[in-house]
Amino acid sequence: MTTATRAMSDSQFKALAKIIYDRAGIHFPETKKYIVESRLGHRLTELELANFDQYIAFLTMGPYQSDEFQEMFNRITINETSFFRNEPQLAVFEREILPEIMEARKTGKRLRIWSAACSTGEEPFTLAIILHRALGARLEDWTVEILGTDISERALGVANTGEYSNYAMRSTPELVKSRYFKENDGLWSVAPEIRSMVNFEIHNLKDRLAAKRHGTWDVIFCRNVMIYFDDDMKKRVVGMFGDQLAGDGTLFIGHSENIRNANDCFEALPHVQGFCYRPLNADVKSVA
Repeated sequence: MTTATRAMSDSQFKALAKIIYDRAGIHFPETKKYIVESRLGHRLTELELANFDQYIAFLTMGPYQSDEFQEMFNRITINETSFFRNEPQLAVFEREILPEIMEARKTGKRLRIWSAACSTGEEPFTLAIILHRALGARLEDWTVEILGTDISERALGVANTGEYSNYAMRSTPELVKSRYFKENDGLWSVAPEIRSMVNFEIHNLKDRLAAKRHGTWDVIFCRNVMIYFDDDMKKRVVGMFGDQLAGDGTLFIGHSENIRNANDCFEALPHVQGFCYRPLNADVKSVA
């Protein structure tokens, strides 16, 4: 077996960082070189490659380059999330935004929510639980579509199982646990009625055409991923959300993010802890 040289040169790091940026839009500054180096070192050994030059060739010219990019991406990113993450923001969604949207959609009774960069699925399932509580018996009269997307196949694999560890449940209220989950040997399974409300799909946020296929959304959640984008990528993604959001819809972002330098189509809503935005365009798009 070839012994891998795990030291990564500056030029090798720049080559890998460019591949990551070109394919996923995620910016790895030079200060993060040690992360890429340490997390991919073992991969070289597994592939019996001598150095990162060979790995870059394998990643860009080999017959398995698409599969290997997924493998690399899974290793260098951390899918850190949980149910009911940032509860104050979710309270704004449940108590302020959702009633407005339901009132506006009361004739057609159709509600569409996109959870972009949803990682292992805790966020879209959380939104499904909130909607289930809000609509109650009226849920049968509504068409509710919740889509969770992510670039990571591994993360979506977890989401599709609907099974989560105690750590993923750490922010979940006890009443929600007892009503919407079943615990077995340390794993919590999402209730079937919640699981059926959510669909998952691979999506790269650089792919605007794929986003257009899904039409217009009432609500878009994209939290804690734009912190990894540079201004250019952030501007592209925010513009895409502007194209895909109903004129009276709402965009939610992470509490540590801002879109000030990447935004010419949204205005901030005056909800404390909401971190939410509404399109500036005057022509209100209706959901198809």
